[in-house]
Amino acid sequence: MSLKKSVFLIISVLLIDQISKIYIKTHFALHESVDVFSWFKIYFIENDGMAWGTKISDFVSFISDRTAKVTLTLFRVLAIFGIGYWLYDATKKHSSKILIIAIALIFAGALGNIIDSVFYGILFEDSSNQVATFLPETGGYDSLLHGRVVDMLYFPLFELDLPQWFPVFGGKRFNFFEPVFNIADMAISTGFIMLIVFNKKAFSKH
Repeated sequence: MSLKKSVFLIISVLLIDQISKIYIKTHFALHESVDVFSWFKIYFIENDGMAWGTKISDFVSFISDRTAKVTLTLFRVLAIFGIGYWLYDATKKHSSKILIIAIALIFAGALGNIIDSVFYGILFEDSSNQVATFLPETGGYDSLLHGRVVDMLYFPLFELDLPQWFPVFGGKRFNFFEPVFNIADMAISTGFIMLIVFNKKAFSKH
């Protein structure tokens, strides 16, 4: 698979990701939801940290939330350069198509969420109790590098009450699948799953 084809895949994923996020941001108030099916909802939330809203400051108490946010964003920016070089190197070495597609998906997903983290704070109004405006005259809801990632895909497939004898979570309500995510997250997850499931084809001995 050529570098041009992998770039086309990246651009396609980025466009779908950003168009969906901008639409949600400019048509939904925070925590507003729409039922598509009983098992699928469009549910608008914003993620200020890593996966499932985890923050660096949750683990390192002496770092403020804002410092942790900038640190995470800068780390993502550095990581994207590493992934980009990996993709370039894989195409030049004519690596397997599965490996190149997987790297391209991970790159596109990571870049999609980086755009939110870097720019959305200055591009949009705050979405709390209102539908945000794009490029508001009064300025965005935060500064550069302090944007929040837009998530909207929610699949509450089923819920059940766990019995009291169940380890750790006994007696609690269990919701599957609880995390809310976006197209960029899907691209990253798909890329990693491809690397795991098709490991031997992706990383051939040759």
